[in-house]
Amino acid sequence: MQIVNTVSELREAVKIWRLAGESVAFVPTMGNLHAGHLQLVSAAKKNADRVVVSIFVNPTQFGVGEDFETYPRTEREDRSKLETVGTDLLFQPAVTDIYAPDAKTTVTVTDLSGLYCGASRPGHFSGVATVVCKLFNIVQPDRALFGLKDFQQLTIIKTMARDLHIPVQITGIDTVREPSGLAMSSRNGYLTNTEKRIAPRLYQVLCAARDAVLAGNKTYADIEQEALQFLQQAGFQTDYFSVCRSSDLKKAAAEDVDLVLLTAVKLGKTRLIDNICFSR
Repeated sequence: MQIVNTVSELREAVKIWRLAGESVAFVPTMGNLHAGHLQLVSAAKKNADRVVVSIFVNPTQFGVGEDFETYPRTEREDRSKLETVGTDLLFQPAVTDIYAPDAKTTVTVTDLSGLYCGASRPGHFSGVATVVCKLFNIVQPDRALFGLKDFQQLTIIKTMARDLHIPVQITGIDTVREPSGLAMSSRNGYLTNTEKRIAPRLYQVLCAARDAVLAGNKTYADIEQEALQFLQQAGFQTDYFSVCRSSDLKKAAAEDVDLVLLTAVKLGKTRLIDNICFSR
């Protein structure tokens, strides 16, 4: 596995592959890799000749008081894991390589960025869209792969690429879960032992809400309210629980077929997000 730290080094490596007629897949990450990330790399290898993975803890997507300074950084372990799954190149830039000191340009996907997690984390999705746009321009991949766990993020990135005519095929890969059902996340390491026993209830509530939607005996508003009450009683601080159209994340109407349940909560100091996509 080749490891590079600068934009020029990465572009030179990709140039050589392109001259050889090879396709490139890209998996952007913030490190502290788990099985979900490795599944993305494995899927990328099936769909391209070469796979680039980036590890970059992006400061612009962290708000005031969030965990940028303490976000887990496990570079040695991450490199070993990426080598195991056959990554071709690891890109680990410094902040100064991605953001010039006098940078003036940001990318914002309006409307979508203000919903759900965007409402409680102002500026978060602008930071995400900006850094992903930069990474797409640097790597210029044929395909990029993201986990479906961050469904709103994936929708925003797809919209950005479409609107800016970025020639990349974006693929969402199914969420990898613990045996308990808890969606794998780098932030799960913040959970205490007691919280780890409570956390799987988030997915259980999502499954129950999906079943209630499919049964058709309750309004979506009632399903959302019941889910929020159950989560609060279980010990979560709730941010939102919403029945949405999967296409644009607007509130679902009775006639909508393709749906996604989106939720975000806090358990202790840990923020957890999860979702379920399905059709009725």
